[in-house]
Amino acid sequence: MEATNPEGITYKSAGVDIDAGNETVSRIKSHVRSSFQPEVMADIGSFGSMLDLGMVLKGYRNPILIQSIDGVGTKVTIGCKLDRYFGLGVDIVSHACDDILVHGARPVSFLDYVASQKLRPEVVEEIVKGMVSACRECGMSLVGGETAEMPPTYRVGEIDIVGCITGVVEKDELITGAAIRHGDVAVGLASTGLHTNGYSLARKVLLEVAALPLDKPMGELGGLTLGDALLASHKNYYPAFAKTREEKIPLNGMAHITGGGFIDNIPRVLPEGCSVRIQLGSWPVLPVFELIARHGRIVRDELFRTLNMGIGMVWFVNPSHADALIRTVNATDGFHAYRIGEVVPGDRKVILAG
Repeated sequence: MEATNPEGITYKSAGVDIDAGNETVSRIKSHVRSSFQPEVMADIGSFGSMLDLGMVLKGYRNPILIQSIDGVGTKVTIGCKLDRYFGLGVDIVSHACDDILVHGARPVSFLDYVASQKLRPEVVEEIVKGMVSACRECGMSLVGGETAEMPPTYRVGEIDIVGCITGVVEKDELITGAAIRHGDVAVGLASTGLHTNGYSLARKVLLEVAALPLDKPMGELGGLTLGDALLASHKNYYPAFAKTREEKIPLNGMAHITGGGFIDNIPRVLPEGCSVRIQLGSWPVLPVFELIARHGRIVRDELFRTLNMGIGMVWFVNPSHADALIRTVNATDGFHAYRIGEVVPGDRKVILAG
């Protein structure tokens, strides 16, 4: 068929730059390979990732695979505004690790998806470098991914970051929350900030209503800029969990405090007949949460249903093991734990006391 346009229409003129895609792959190859564990069988660029399951599952008697998928969400908007992307890569890996950690899983492999209005290889490289850093911290392989350039779908400058994780746990070590009993202690592990949830609220309150700048140091934030506080990386709690395993401290249940905050996430792991009383004031609330609450005039229940309020995970443990658990977590570099409540009779609710 004869072309009617003398110059011809190309994929690039339609909005997709194949050369930029190839440059991206070239930039990230060495970073991705540095995360590979011995069980990885396929190099970057393969149509499918491959893992030697014999190596992955060596030593397991009855292994259970745990999988999860999630995204960074609108936190990327803050990163884009400040041209800071490394931490967003850390965020997606850490969030995914924590989601499967609640079941006691060891992270094994990770797949990513990065979409944008216009592909910028240097930006994707920074995101992937963050992912690789987080993967290496917990001994997990970044085995593949996808970049998508979709000008009709995303606005100029927009990025979407998604990740899929696979982990493994021994069946008789699987943690579901079924072992939680009345009287168990709720131990809260400190977060670094908002992690990857609540940013639509934070942006509305702090950037639109209060019109606060992202790049000016603030006394209310201990001298940090608002951008620093909002972009603090999601904490990966696997190193602290690994220490509890070494010390043979049994955990009865775990909740990852993500979207839905305390109110919606803790009940997900509670058995019938159990509620949790959370003692407010038993841990330090980070200044960024107080800033959001004050400028937005947000009521307490809304805060605890939207934000993590300084606690990224809640672990449930028999009272006889609570002190040992808190000591072990606090002895792990970069982690802090607090006794924040207890399990009480009830209908799978969270009771905020104090």
